[in-house]
Amino acid sequence: MIDLGQHWEFITAAYAGTIVVVGALIGWTVISARSAKARVAMLEAARQARRQK
Repeated sequence: MIDLGQHWEFITAAYAGTIVVVGALIGWTVISARSAKARVAMLEAARQARRQK
């Protein structure tokens, strides 16, 4: 195991913070992609309905 020395608390907090931020960005991206996919599906359905009139 690597000896982290006196600064182990800072190093651990930095890694934990990075994991939280990256996780939040991944979650935000997934939610945004689902929202965009739903919006596209809604627009495609409206387009089909408009074509049939």
